[in-house]
This record gives sequence, C-alpha cells and structure tokens, in this order.
Amino acid sequence: MATLYTHQSKNVTKTWMLMTVFFVVVILFGWFFSFYYNNPNILYFFVIFSVLMNFFSYWYSDKIVLKLSGAKEAKREEYFDLYTSVENLSITAGLPMPKIYVVLDQAPNAFATGRDKNHAVVCATTGLLAILNKNELEGVIAHELSHIGNRDMLLSTVVVVLVGFVTIVADIFTRHLFFGRRDSDNKAAGVLMLVGIILSILAPIFAILIQLAISRKREFLADASGALLTRYPEGLANALRKISQYSKPMARQSNAIAHLYIADPKGVGFGRKTKVFLGLFATHPPVEERVKALIG
Repeated sequence: MATLYTHQSKNVTKTWMLMTVFFVVVILFGWFFSFYYNNPNILYFFVIFSVLMNFFSYWYSDKIVLKLSGAKEAKREEYFDLYTSVENLSITAGLPMPKIYVVLDQAPNAFATGRDKNHAVVCATTGLLAILNKNELEGVIAHELSHIGNRDMLLSTVVVVLVGFVTIVADIFTRHLFFGRRDSDNKAAGVLMLVGIILSILAPIFAILIQLAISRKREFLADASGALLTRYPEGLANALRKISQYSKPMARQSNAIAHLYIADPKGVGFGRKTKVFLGLFATHPPVEERVKALIG
C-alpha cells in the first residue's frame, strides 16, 4: 500500500534518474560536437560541464528559482500574518521553519522550493496576501509545506535547471544555423543544420515532457495533506477559487519554474474552455477537480 514515505522515496528515485538521463544526454551532445570539429577536448568539456550542472541543480537550484521569480526575503514585522502562519503550521507539521520570501506581484500565487526540509523556502506573492483571509492563507501555506514534507520540491526544483539547459542548447544550435562556420564540407554542414532544426523543434516539447514527468498527483496529495494539517479543507478550497478568478499573468515568469507555483503563473487554464488542454499538457489539475477532491 502506498504511503507518504513511498511517495518520498519515489521522488528521490525520479530525481536521480532524471539527473542520470541529463548526464547521458549532455555526453552525447559533447560526442557530437567533438566528432564534428574533430576535437576530443570538447567531449572532456561536456563531461565536466554535465557533472557541474548536476551538482548545481541539486545544491543551488533553490537560489536559481528565487532569482528567476524575483523573490525577496520577507521580514516578520512587514509580513506578520504570512510569517506567523508559516511558523505555526511548520510546528504542527513537525518541519523545520523554512525561509520565507515574497514576490511583489498582484497575481495571487505561491510556491515552495529547496532540496530538502532543512533547506526549504516558502514564497507567496503580495497579491495572494491581499485577497486571502487567515484561514485561506493557512490553507495555501499548508499546501506548500506539504510539498516540503512529501519531498516534491527535490524533483521539481532540479527540473528547473535541467529544463533551462535544454532551452540553452536549442538556442546554441539555432544561432549556429545563422552564425556558425561556413566551410566547403557542405555535407557535414547540412547534417549539423538538420540536427539544429530538429533540436530547435523538439527542445520545447522535451522541456514540457520533463515537467509533465512530475506527476500532477503531487498537487492532489499536497492538497489532501494540507487539509489534514489545518483540519479545515474549506480554507484551501476557497483560496483556490479566489486564485482561479484572477486571470492576469504574473509580471515576471519563466516556463522553467511554472510547475512550482500553486497556480499557473500565466493566469490561464482554469476555465471550462481550457479544461481539455489542461488535461493533456498542464502540470496542475483544474481547480474544479481540486476543490471537489477537498470538499466534494
């Protein structure tokens, strides 16, 4: 029977599998470049680069996420309600007090990041703090703390760096098509151009697939765990309803970290017209389904 601990173990396993796949893919890129330019030093560079990327994605991805989101550390005196909610619920959940950050944005949203419970961060937008009452805010915070307890963040945060790398590689190939070397080996140049075109097309699809590898079941589990933590599922359900009513996108967003938020930072995907689209591509289930799972 599946338990919270088996879920945690699966997340750790998925993380190491993803990092291993990333390592292999980077080595293949290095081999291709070294073969094309007839320079084995390029392969050595890619090996070192892949090791460093895996290292930084594990140890420093939370800092990268905070930088991409534009978050700033929240002071207790300035964000007292947020700070006390996190503090009280952390004690209830038996978790170390995470660092607290805010994003200055009117769009209501929140996320958690960090490689483990001892290096965790909970972040909320000022828009979220403005529209939620105490019970609703506690519901959202409990949801994010549940991600910490479930170890969802380990996998989710590592994905940020790896998806970013895929995008960079695609961009390099695309630029090479226009600014790359021009030599008499038309056949080799044609092969490289073909590879560049294919990667440019597949890169965004690959990035989406990586994000979809993070099962949307984690959101239902975090909702359920958060409801158990507050013993008031209506709080989170009402918060989700309010969040879904705001349709404007966040001022600062990145596709690499979109899956970390409690709601889509693009401000779309909650209406009935997009329900089919959500079912196929979104990293978050529709709000209607989440509310129904919480309160029926």
